[in-house]
Amino acid sequence: MRYVTRRPLMIAAGAMAGTWFAGGAKAQQKQILIGSQCDRTGPTQLVGTVFCPAVQDYVNLINSQGGIDGYKIVINELDNNYQVPPAIEEYERHKEEGMVSTLIWGTPQAQALNPRLEQDHIPGTSPGFGSAAAANGSKYPYLFPLAATYWSQAAAGIKFVKDTLGGDLKGKKIAYLYYDNPAGLEPLPILKELQDIEGFDLHVFAVPPPGVEMSAQILDISQRYRPDFVLAHLFGRAPSVMLKGMKQSGYPLSKVLGFVWASSEADILAAGGWPVAQGYYTMQFVGVGDDYPVIKEIKAMYQKEGKPPPKEMATSVYYNRGIQDAAVHIEALRNALKLTNGKPPTGEDMKKGFEMIKDFTLGGLLPPMQVTAADHEGGGWVQIFQVKGDKMVKATEWFQGYRELVLRKVNSTA
Repeated sequence: MRYVTRRPLMIAAGAMAGTWFAGGAKAQQKQILIGSQCDRTGPTQLVGTVFCPAVQDYVNLINSQGGIDGYKIVINELDNNYQVPPAIEEYERHKEEGMVSTLIWGTPQAQALNPRLEQDHIPGTSPGFGSAAAANGSKYPYLFPLAATYWSQAAAGIKFVKDTLGGDLKGKKIAYLYYDNPAGLEPLPILKELQDIEGFDLHVFAVPPPGVEMSAQILDISQRYRPDFVLAHLFGRAPSVMLKGMKQSGYPLSKVLGFVWASSEADILAAGGWPVAQGYYTMQFVGVGDDYPVIKEIKAMYQKEGKPPPKEMATSVYYNRGIQDAAVHIEALRNALKLTNGKPPTGEDMKKGFEMIKDFTLGGLLPPMQVTAADHEGGGWVQIFQVKGDKMVKATEWFQGYRELVLRKVNSTA
């Protein structure tokens, strides 16, 4: 395992087809390399400093249990500072070192790397970010969102609001508060189509980057529009600004649902702590908290080593998502090795391995995904949690929103 900041491209001698033998003839340690771009610096470091250690912890856990079919898993982590040029450089480095799959970091990076994934036949994952159209496996054969895209989040948000308001949205008012960038705009076609279907009134409120000033939007929502519910699709510091502003305006946070990047413990603490966010609903594509078998196994691994549990676990939203991203690569590898009868897999084998993932839940931490060659999203499942006391409490089980509508949108998009 290693964590490396950006540096000049180097070629690892002896790397071939993602497998090599460490320590010369004596050790003959079989290893498989998975590339990881995971930023602990730059504008997304608040996520990365929790997410990235979780990736390493999960792989350490797997290796402590003997690896996969005798192979040790190596995650070679590089930090691109959320910039596209170094992301391309790091991808090429990992490719030369023999990676069989890669964890991508960032929407611009996913868009820039997708042509290289297709050219090199190396699968990459982009859970919770990137283009929603990448759910279409026939159009994006080597890119795997493997989590609810922004289209699925929008559809699930409307379903949750409908259920919460008694099963009928006709005449109801819904506000969409969003970060004004391509990711923030992406759910709008789904929301507008659902507006026509369900008959609700939709008003949209754009927050300009960097998202630290939205007093006018909050005033419009809370004092003028007075919606029955607010959907908040915000990133970075914007969620905490929104929570604090809504609280000060008197608008009940029990009528606000944050999409997945407005939904971490860090957002709540930055807004002033748990008392500020009481009632706030958060959307998740991975379970929240530490009451899952895999989290307990990681704690036991640390205890066996005489170490306390990692402090990153306190921000369970991002920590658990790091486990998810690592775990789907390991599961794809497990499937790929079945196809190769234990021989070192290629990127093409790993692609097929991802498309064989079915009902891999890690004891409820993950949804009942079913990934196929056509569906690289895995179903678009989410759960809703609500802030109660000093924690997030699960408000729903896993569910999908308007799945047929989302799939029509996915299949009609080039």
